[in-house]
Amino acid sequence: MKKKIIGALTALAVVLSFAATKPKNKVLIFSLTKGYHHASIADGITAIKQIGEREAFEVDTTTNPALFTDANLKQYKALIFLSPTGNDLFNADQQQAFVNFIHKGGGFVGIHAATDCLYTWPWYGQLVGAYFVKHPKIQQAQLQIVDHKHLSTKTLPDTWLHTDEWYNFKDVSSKLHVLIKVDEKSYEGGTMGEEHPIAWYQQFEGGRAFYTELGHTAEDFKTDTLFLTHLTGGIKYALGQK
Repeated sequence: MKKKIIGALTALAVVLSFAATKPKNKVLIFSLTKGYHHASIADGITAIKQIGEREAFEVDTTTNPALFTDANLKQYKALIFLSPTGNDLFNADQQQAFVNFIHKGGGFVGIHAATDCLYTWPWYGQLVGAYFVKHPKIQQAQLQIVDHKHLSTKTLPDTWLHTDEWYNFKDVSSKLHVLIKVDEKSYEGGTMGEEHPIAWYQQFEGGRAFYTELGHTAEDFKTDTLFLTHLTGGIKYALGQK
């Protein structure tokens, strides 16, 4: 009897030890701006923290590139680039830690101006999927959902009227799986034609990358339930959920 009790306690200790060391669902929001600073960043941080509470993942935030080390990044499952801007955001060691994170299976979420930074780092351009060129005035446009199977789009309507700052892109990767396009006939200032991507995802060098161009306005993060549903699905994809 004593041996059975000892055996049961030993098994319980192993289970508890595994539970204590099992990696948590945890994300790091990076929002350093050395160019234009979007006022919606603060609202985005608040919204992502609220999403984390509902979806059971923890959220850290930073504008400090010194946190991009192998030792620090290993605690996270995904990095969220919330409208950072500027070219010289990371030194060589920090860049390598970022690369290592993706190569080890980490997730990446790019929101809005995540395509308006790091133009001189080709690896990042391939990860995020494209670079921003210019945009017209903020206006309403019609979005077309291309793929309803993804976590970020499965509950969205086929067409979606949305007001935002519509980016035109360059250096669009041929490896992207496009999720949403914008109909350039529905607004003024589009330069990409019929195939104008707005949101996409890809498997990238061992990791997962999701990008949405939406998120310029504070209202996106405060009151737009369709956008918040879209963003939630993108984060869940980056965390490896199916």
